[in-house]
Amino acid sequence: MDLRFGDGKPTDEEREAVDALLGPPESSWEGADRSDADLRWARGGREARARRDQLLPALHALNDRVGWISEGALDYVCRRLTVPPAEAYGVATFYAMFSVRPRPATVLHVCTDLACTAAGASELCAAVETRLGPESGVKVERSPCLGLCERAPATLTIRAGDPARPALEDEAVQAESGGPGAAAPGDGNGKGRRGRNTLHATAVCAPATPDRAVAAATAPETAPAEPAPEAAVPQTGDPNLTLLHRIGTTDPTSLDDYRAHGGYTALRRAFTLGPAAVIREVTDAGLVGRGGAAFPTGRKWQATAAQPDHPHYLVCNADESEPGTFKDRVLMEGDPYALVEAMTIAAYATGAHQGYLYLRGEYPRALARLTHAVEQARTRGLLGDDVLGQGYAFDIEIRRGAGAYICGEETALFNSIEGYRGEPRSKPPFPVEKGLFGKPTVENNVETLVNVLPILTRGAQAYAATGTPTSTGPKLFCVSGSVARPGVYELPFGATLGELLTLAGVRDHLRAVLLGGAAGGFVRPDELDIPLTFEGTREAGTTLGSGVVMAFDDTVPLPRLLLRIAEFFRDESCGQCVPCRVGTVRQEEALHRIADRTGAAAADDIALLRDVGRAMRDASICGLGQTAWNAVESAIDRLGAYE
Repeated sequence: MDLRFGDGKPTDEEREAVDALLGPPESSWEGADRSDADLRWARGGREARARRDQLLPALHALNDRVGWISEGALDYVCRRLTVPPAEAYGVATFYAMFSVRPRPATVLHVCTDLACTAAGASELCAAVETRLGPESGVKVERSPCLGLCERAPATLTIRAGDPARPALEDEAVQAESGGPGAAAPGDGNGKGRRGRNTLHATAVCAPATPDRAVAAATAPETAPAEPAPEAAVPQTGDPNLTLLHRIGTTDPTSLDDYRAHGGYTALRRAFTLGPAAVIREVTDAGLVGRGGAAFPTGRKWQATAAQPDHPHYLVCNADESEPGTFKDRVLMEGDPYALVEAMTIAAYATGAHQGYLYLRGEYPRALARLTHAVEQARTRGLLGDDVLGQGYAFDIEIRRGAGAYICGEETALFNSIEGYRGEPRSKPPFPVEKGLFGKPTVENNVETLVNVLPILTRGAQAYAATGTPTSTGPKLFCVSGSVARPGVYELPFGATLGELLTLAGVRDHLRAVLLGGAAGGFVRPDELDIPLTFEGTREAGTTLGSGVVMAFDDTVPLPRLLLRIAEFFRDESCGQCVPCRVGTVRQEEALHRIADRTGAAAADDIALLRDVGRAMRDASICGLGQTAWNAVESAIDRLGAYE
């Protein structure tokens, strides 16, 4: 792909997909018919740069409609947005869910990450590939974690096609929004228009078998959408739940049902308190980020609110891509209005009037639920120019990711929204000073934001009374692997790892537990008394991370898991910095060499792994490279791998 435009032309279908999002072209430079009054140089400069953030939504529009992005279609997008073709090509090829080569309209993604590998994903994928030959019209792709770990091994079928076809939504959503396709989940463009392109996807709701995966991938276009799965919350109905108490007991599509179960009580109290008092409540409650960094939320909000530069932005990071993590997906699918309310409170406290919800591309049901929730809240005066009649304006725009683990890093996420490759930025300046679009930005993940609701409804002191003095409140844990009841569990900070695994029904012959996902660390079966707090896991020489707990019994080959972790980091490295770009490759190469060796034969490569791991940890720009060696190191040192 060159800096210059090529000779390729978009098809009528590709042009229609882009125009549905961006509106009709206004000049021949953008693709309209040439006229005498056409002054192609009249558009550009600041106006053109302001449209750059529509690049990712436009690529989604093409991928949703056609299934891949042709050179002619990419050129057309570049003309519409005044983006150099080489830059747009760099963005399109950055994301795993896009393809710049022809492929069938139906793609069956088979997860091959940790929980699914342990559950037989390789055998499932081989069987599906054998049964779905080229004549099936289905492309089978081995995928990193799909966020469906409680259903391992998991598959996700995505179909491109006409937007009139129904998306993966529940019938209640379709009825309330005017029927299939009426409220197409997609990306807004910030000017009131909504693209007509709809994501068509089917996730197998129970552990996939070859028969079920093939049936989902080859179902006719007129087949009804798959019904919603049972909530992945084994504790459903427990009166002691705080964050999960509505999931499984409240209709997630009904705003009235949400309000009948305490919804929007917190926002009303926020308006009564005022922005400064809301921040003080969050600070006094001791809430820290639930994404793994554990930064105090109140301090982040205060730093953003104090910035004199305007506008301020709020970004919800819903791009959870850590292998083994699916708690945010469960919250968004089961209690979407809670996230909308929590985002509104965070924006009010920090002086933001525009929020962006950056949603993981592999979450079609969450996309449908949240799109519906945002539209209903806007219709009922809970979003828009006058929220709850308080004279405060705030709205939410949903932006879909497209398969890039690195976009979970906040500055990489900002670049993705702005239409650039999702590469992390150097800090400082920090996002509270210069974040999205160069303006003060507060960024929190889904679980962190949802915790704000009980803080305001119960009060800071009551919230802080749960947990420990330094890790307050409840915490969600994603339990998968060798357990009888995988799912999302809610426990107060301070519960032990053993207590959590007892709830989940850990199987006999436990070999190891991975805490924190691929970026975390392994612990032994005799270390189950570790308290599940940030400080407790740190003292034990591991990490709590985002709350991943993956149990593995002695039937799971540990070297294969370590190799899969190395493959994951190699694939997901953005390549921006040398320590990570080269180090992740060297780590994988060394693990391949020692896969069948132990003891002295592997000593040299283990020494090399340690050197490479230290270099990545010390010199990488972001957390991906800094943590890529953690799990392998813990397996060698704590579990005696390769001895």
